[in-house]
Amino acid sequence: MNETKQAWTPEGATAVAERVQGLVGTLENELAGVIVGQRAVVRGVLTALLAGGHVLLEGVPGLGKTLLVRTLAECLDLSYSRIQFTPDLMPADIVGTDIINEGDGARSFAFQTGPIFAHLVLADEVNRATPRTQSAMLEAMQERAVTVGRTTHPLPEPFFVMATQNPIDLQGTYPLPEAQLDRFFFKLLVEYPGSEELKEIARRTTSNRSANARKVMDGHTLARLQATVRDVPVAEPVLDYAAKLVMATHPEGPAAGPSARQFVRYGASPRAIQTLILAGKVNAILSGRYNVSYDDLKRVALPALRHRLVLNVEAQLQNVSADSIIIGILEEVRP
Repeated sequence: MNETKQAWTPEGATAVAERVQGLVGTLENELAGVIVGQRAVVRGVLTALLAGGHVLLEGVPGLGKTLLVRTLAECLDLSYSRIQFTPDLMPADIVGTDIINEGDGARSFAFQTGPIFAHLVLADEVNRATPRTQSAMLEAMQERAVTVGRTTHPLPEPFFVMATQNPIDLQGTYPLPEAQLDRFFFKLLVEYPGSEELKEIARRTTSNRSANARKVMDGHTLARLQATVRDVPVAEPVLDYAAKLVMATHPEGPAAGPSARQFVRYGASPRAIQTLILAGKVNAILSGRYNVSYDDLKRVALPALRHRLVLNVEAQLQNVSADSIIIGILEEVRP
């Protein structure tokens, strides 16, 4: 870990990519020592981390979503907190509140911080909170600050929200508003493990052997990596392709394809192209390249766009998913 705190002095573009690859590869290996399988999800979480964005993890219970976030916190020398969302959770339970101090015969108010004041925040079952509480989360995710009374309190930097939600349990849940969904950099689907992975899970969790992840990097190193990612150049044709992909999601636009016109009510926001480009930069540098290609954008299109499309009633009746529409757009839109 001490080596990661040394001065960042790259000798060239290839050296930069190799240095980032090495650090992220070490982090992935530490996570793999605790998390069984889920390589695509782990890579997606690390991509968002390097891009400085929040992540929404969706999957049925027991697939290791919470364990993944907790293990990531162990690998990073950053503060960590977990918020269990319930329908009776109030905004003050998340952001904190002003309390009365009595001392020296005088009364004064002091701000008592809530669990949102951490570098890495796990928002467990985030869709169980009421709209009032979701509004507090929305401000924290977008502004990286919270307002209590008339005072705005900045959150620590870096600040990441890793949220989980269960797609099958709808009782006592509140659908996340589109404005909050749009603040998530990626929406990652956590799939059910295969038989070999199930057996490995059983081996690890039913014995006395415990797997612990070691710390790989601190906040200073992470900030360096994020700055390096943003320095990756993007050619104008690649930027044009990203704009075409986003415009193709808008059913009323001239670039919309048949699937978007038929099944999409509202297309992706401008944050979609920001996500595509940033995630493309991360994918490029983790592939050993210091430039973004068309394939980099294609690889990140699903997690970047699936939660930003608002489907219409026809799509729901025909059980058409956002993923299938995005795949169709990728086939229709040419660089």
